[in-house]
Amino acid sequence: MVPSAELPEMLLHRAKAGDREALNRLLAMYRNYLHLLARTQLDGALRARLDPSDVVQEVLLDAYRGFGQFIGQTEPELVLWLRKCLVNKLTDLVRRHRSQKRDVRREEPIEELLDRRMGEINSVLASGLSSPSGQATRRERAVVLADALAALPPDYCEVLRLRHLERIPLPDIAQRMGRSPGAVRMLWMRALEQLRKVLEEMP
Repeated sequence: MVPSAELPEMLLHRAKAGDREALNRLLAMYRNYLHLLARTQLDGALRARLDPSDVVQEVLLDAYRGFGQFIGQTEPELVLWLRKCLVNKLTDLVRRHRSQKRDVRREEPIEELLDRRMGEINSVLASGLSSPSGQATRRERAVVLADALAALPPDYCEVLRLRHLERIPLPDIAQRMGRSPGAVRMLWMRALEQLRKVLEEMP
């Protein structure tokens, strides 16, 4: 939830004027969004070697240091720039680890994978799953969704991520989570309802 005095455009304007504290607060608003994308990409062998939180921390540090290179003026432009920062970081990490163990999944360029994930995130929001109102409608929808997911209990967040972003069937999710298919279906339904409530409560 973003207070009216902390809207991205206001922080962005101050950050462009050299306010480093505003820049810190601005970049922190995208931690959940970047974490969701990084977690979606770091599966299998890479997940065992790399922590998505560490990757995001490095991306935000790079963004802070290189903010002078950002020439945009709007939140969508900032989100795109941060995604490119994440792409660059993941590409470097994948290249570093690919020599140790080949990962066939990485044959598709990471930027294309993230573009596809973004389409899936937007389709979740457009599917009637939620209709954020007020301030949330003025924010980047994928960022709003990432913040809402981060506000859920971990099991709720995980089942929604696996079902809607990874497109994994419920029986396979049940196996991953060590639960019965029936229990996972109930968990999924409760998670959807809770996500709706979180999104509706956004100002």
